[in-house]
Amino acid sequence: MTLGTKLAWDDTVLPFQLDRSDVRGRVARLDGVLGGILKQHDYPPQVEALVAEMALLTALIGQTIKLRWKLSLQVQSKGAVRMIATDFYAPASEGEPAQIRAYASFDPDRLTDGPAMEQIGDGYFAILMDQGQGMQPYSGITPLTGDSLAHCAETYFAQSEQLPTRFQLSFGKSSEPGVAEHWRAGGVMLQHMPKASPFAKDGGSGEGGLLQAGDILDEDESENWNRVNFHLDTVEELELIGPALPPTDLLVRLFHEEQPRVFDAQPVRFGCTCSEDRVRQSLSIYSAKDIEKMTTDDGRVTADCQFCGAHYDLDPATVGFEAADEQNG
Repeated sequence: MTLGTKLAWDDTVLPFQLDRSDVRGRVARLDGVLGGILKQHDYPPQVEALVAEMALLTALIGQTIKLRWKLSLQVQSKGAVRMIATDFYAPASEGEPAQIRAYASFDPDRLTDGPAMEQIGDGYFAILMDQGQGMQPYSGITPLTGDSLAHCAETYFAQSEQLPTRFQLSFGKSSEPGVAEHWRAGGVMLQHMPKASPFAKDGGSGEGGLLQAGDILDEDESENWNRVNFHLDTVEELELIGPALPPTDLLVRLFHEEQPRVFDAQPVRFGCTCSEDRVRQSLSIYSAKDIEKMTTDDGRVTADCQFCGAHYDLDPATVGFEAADEQNG
């Protein structure tokens, strides 16, 4: 069986605006990106689902960052899935694809047969933004809450950015007739346009007093927000994944009364930035004694990339700051 013909809207993020409602958003469709991410690891189904959801959130959120910036999402927890990390690398120039990578760290013995979010315990959801060399990185965190990673992201935007945000996601293994089984994902992100002046409130209506969308909006804004969310609630899972439904048609189907306006779509690809030079750079802080402890019985220093599975095999005499000093001297 073949993977079939790639659709024009696969692995893209389409930004849009609803002019009547003062709401902006994105529609994402992931296909090859998820395949590239998940084939690197033999994850159990529960972990695969969490990584797929996190990658979809990363694509939807990452589309807004500027050229050459990097956006990272992280989940750190005390549960069976200890960590999920994703990176979104914005393109170097307009029209080029962005790159996404992701991986999870988990304890197989603690996984259960329950829902994916049951595998995550207490912890936090974080968004980090790297604007490039010489710029101070930005980071924000919020406690893990709700029954999905999407809900965690919604809480993050309400609590840390004071932006009412909604995600509607669908993801899973597609088994279309005549096509090999493979992962597909699709989703819509809605976000109310930011206020002209910052909003401040001590506590909200969410779990533990966290802010929610309704705590931030005034009466008129709430009416618009609730109406748009009502429309989004009518979407079907297959429409979100959308092999047969272009994103533009989905927007007309859901929001034709809200005057949707679309912008240029952002293509996304699976990609990793690891390299031998980066491995050497990460080892450059260690002394020869430290390097000796890392050396295998075969007399080599090895490293594996968690994101793409690349394997690096280095001569211990060529790594560490003392080796670097000798080369520079």
